[in-house]
Amino acid sequence: MNFKLTEEQKMAQDTARKFVNKEIVPVAAEYDEREELPVEILNRLIETGLSNLGIPEEYGGPGVDAVTSCIIVEEIARGCAAIATSSTCNSLAAYPIILRGSEDQKQHYLRRLAEEGQYASFCLTEPGAGSDVGNISTTARRDGDYYIINGTKRFITNASIANFLTVFATVDKSRGHKSLSAFIVERDTPGVTISKKEKKMGLRASPTCEVIFEDVKVPATNLIGKVGDGFYLAMETMDKARPTTGAMAVGLAQGAFEAAIKYTQERVQFGKPIFAQQAVQIILADMAMEIEAARLLVYKACFHMDHDLPFTKFSAMCKCYGADVAMKVTTDAVQLFGGYGYTREYPVEKYMRDAKIMQIYEGTNQIQRIVIAREAAK
Repeated sequence: MNFKLTEEQKMAQDTARKFVNKEIVPVAAEYDEREELPVEILNRLIETGLSNLGIPEEYGGPGVDAVTSCIIVEEIARGCAAIATSSTCNSLAAYPIILRGSEDQKQHYLRRLAEEGQYASFCLTEPGAGSDVGNISTTARRDGDYYIINGTKRFITNASIANFLTVFATVDKSRGHKSLSAFIVERDTPGVTISKKEKKMGLRASPTCEVIFEDVKVPATNLIGKVGDGFYLAMETMDKARPTTGAMAVGLAQGAFEAAIKYTQERVQFGKPIFAQQAVQIILADMAMEIEAARLLVYKACFHMDHDLPFTKFSAMCKCYGADVAMKVTTDAVQLFGGYGYTREYPVEKYMRDAKIMQIYEGTNQIQRIVIAREAAK
């Protein structure tokens, strides 16, 4: 085993860290307070090669390996998990096209993201279908050379800025998940409505919206793969995306830990910094160990992806464990700050609010544990 990063990975990490410290850390709290997406920062991330990380080089993307991708995402999330979420949204929406799309679809849509600076959203979740993907009720009815899509999607990241959408719909409800299919839908197609923007606990600088489809006419050429590919395509996409979520969780946990280390060395009680208290050191030591363990799980999942090894189990593990660690570490960070940690004057309350969603999106941690158990049983 070699735990040493390559020179390219070190350069990517250093570039991301400098960008985050200069461009994101100083303004993260401001955008969170305003609940505003910093589009200009997202654009600069694209220009710097720190976004669209899942898009291959032959379609204009950075073409980085999975380990490098997660190293970059971790750094961005250390600065702001909301910005990290929005900056990785393009890759999530692109995965179905990368996995099953035609060459024409890849050339056209992936290049729009990587070279033209456009944005895309991944439309899977519905009001009545979250973890239960097979229960999707959005329909796609064939009408000559088109499909007519009707339905509602919920909790869609970046929908308000997306130029096109990757939409999952069922072609024949009687066949259940076996007829689930994926389509590319242009945002400005008549019948597409970006509805209410959610008021969220955390990730407030990343827009999450409802998307409504009313008799939306989509060319049949925009079908990704074949009719019925959608269910397994969604599962494959989630497998590829979960290490990114794990990396985000590690990044925000690292940010909270660094803030806690700094604060405990500055905060004086009983005549000395509270870091001198063994009880405080024990909490910090646990935080450091758990973050490192989560990071190594992310790297292992990415290593398996990069070497075409089975990665479903490790993908679920790193997302699940990383999210749990993020929640625990950020909660402990608030505790170490005491009353100040509960105020918006310091960053740890934001880290804690942002951490909770890590246990929910990209498949809840309860679902991940089921996946892990089933994979272990094999």
